[in-house]
Amino acid sequence: MTKEKISREEFDEKYNWRDLPEVSNPILHTFRIFTKLFLTVFVGIGTLVITFIILPVLRILVHPADKFRCSAQRFISLGFRFILFLLKITGLADLVTDYKKEFSGLHSKIVVANHPSILDTVVLIALIQNSTVIASEKYSRGILGGIIKACYIINSLDFDELCNRCRETLKLGNNVIIFPEGTRTPRHGQNHYKKGAARIAKATETNIIPVLIAGSDKFGLGKYNPVLSFNPVEKLLYHVIKLEEIDISEYKDLPDPIAAKRITQKYYGSIHAAAEAYKKDHPLTKTVNNF
Repeated sequence: MTKEKISREEFDEKYNWRDLPEVSNPILHTFRIFTKLFLTVFVGIGTLVITFIILPVLRILVHPADKFRCSAQRFISLGFRFILFLLKITGLADLVTDYKKEFSGLHSKIVVANHPSILDTVVLIALIQNSTVIASEKYSRGILGGIIKACYIINSLDFDELCNRCRETLKLGNNVIIFPEGTRTPRHGQNHYKKGAARIAKATETNIIPVLIAGSDKFGLGKYNPVLSFNPVEKLLYHVIKLEEIDISEYKDLPDPIAAKRITQKYYGSIHAAAEAYKKDHPLTKTVNNF
């Protein structure tokens, strides 16, 4: 069968490969690509160990279910911090933030963030140990399925049930992380910010913490990026910036559809304004990811 040919424009659009700088160090670049592949396999094996050994043991030892879930979430956060440590010592990625104490001290908040790469969940859960994520239903069918079903909330639930699950975990002092784009940000253009986080915040009467995940271009870990790809000139930098809290009580008297729209505009505006400011001044990186 003849392989279908596509134009350069179609290729760029599909793989988000447009406007990449030239590889600055071919040997280092190749090392980073193959180290990324090795760590991907390592994390996959670790995920299987957690799913089939550690979580079942925790489920036996820790009761009731809410206590088990909180313990499992904290264990996953510890595991994610170990992943970030491996990324740092191998020179693949680094995490920078001025808000470590603020993130570790968060309780009963909804955290919304932009979504430039597949590691964003790892980064945020590593910083916010007592947290759960509203995860896409498709991931619950993959290698992460056991962890997601045990520790996190699936977005395919009926909205009332979704709110009830969020309300329960928020009452325990946990935080809920939501990526309102619903998918990773493309290297060019933007995704529409959905209103789900705003609707949940209003229904549960929970304030929102917007977060900007800035730093270097995350090419290699973005949506549709080729497996054998990586930022061509530098390691991946995750510069995580906590933005001003949004007080949901200001919207309590508005009808739900209007409140959801205004809250969404508020957190989108906050993240977008911070991103535009970051683009003008990013001395820690040679490249900058799209927002």
